[in-house]
Amino acid sequence: MIKNATTANKVISRLSPAKINLFLHITGKRADGYHNLQTVFRLLDWGDYLHFLVADNAMAISADDSLDVNKLCGQLLALTGAETITTSIEDNLIFKATRALLVTAIQSNKLPKQLPQVKITLDKHLPMGAGLGGGSSNAATTLLTLNEIWQLNFTQNELIKIGATIGADVPIFIFGQDAIAMGIGEELTAIDLPDQHYLILTPDAHVNTAKLFAHPKLQRDIAPLLIQTIQNQSRNYTQNLLAPYHNVFTSVVKSLAPAVNEALRYLQGLEEVALGTARMTGSGSAVFLPLDASVITDKKLLANWVANAPCPAYVVNNLPS
Repeated sequence: MIKNATTANKVISRLSPAKINLFLHITGKRADGYHNLQTVFRLLDWGDYLHFLVADNAMAISADDSLDVNKLCGQLLALTGAETITTSIEDNLIFKATRALLVTAIQSNKLPKQLPQVKITLDKHLPMGAGLGGGSSNAATTLLTLNEIWQLNFTQNELIKIGATIGADVPIFIFGQDAIAMGIGEELTAIDLPDQHYLILTPDAHVNTAKLFAHPKLQRDIAPLLIQTIQNQSRNYTQNLLAPYHNVFTSVVKSLAPAVNEALRYLQGLEEVALGTARMTGSGSAVFLPLDASVITDKKLLANWVANAPCPAYVVNNLPS
């Protein structure tokens, strides 16, 4: 499901939401070099915005053997607002998502003979490398929206398969709801969780993901849990974080990024009042603290927590179902 969609003068504006991992386990390494994970993804009502301006006229498409998909993608897509993210548009996940969608359309004989050009403006709010899924969410929002604009009619499952070729976090944003994730993140099972507010801190730190996965102290052999167990034990990782649930990257990131350690310590100092357990999300730098309902009504307290944080801080809510 696509959230927050509005249209006016052929402009479609959509929220590209952030995600947090309530816990994150690695259960083993795969033959293809990737790692099998277990996690619960929670989507937030906070993120980037993508604005799609659809041209009035359609461009003729000739899907023969000589078709240069990169060139076609460049002709159909204009992207602004992403200049500081990648030096080349072709390296941006929005472009990669568009290209993957076109390639799949060609392979499936679904490519129309005419397509309108689309200008995408990225209104970026989520920091890169924070573990909040910003780039993956942008890619997923692009897949979902262009699938509609170009009337390609791919199903959600088909889009999830396309998304998985772009990045491990892309499928959850196409799935569009809180979920238990396994595999590399593409095996998704919906989970119903209570509404929750969070205090999120985004320290200015970036740890290379490949370096993290290669770190000798990273735990990679956590015993996998049954999906039913994760569903039944949601109280052990929503507000508080109780064993065996944890984020395997926390100790490694703390040792490599002092700013993350500082932000986490700040949130840990608020746990007694917030009645929650501070933790990292994903393998990035962002940390968060679940907030008890009794805290949300104290606007002055929350404002002080945000103002006194050692880095940018935000009070956000889960994305309504």
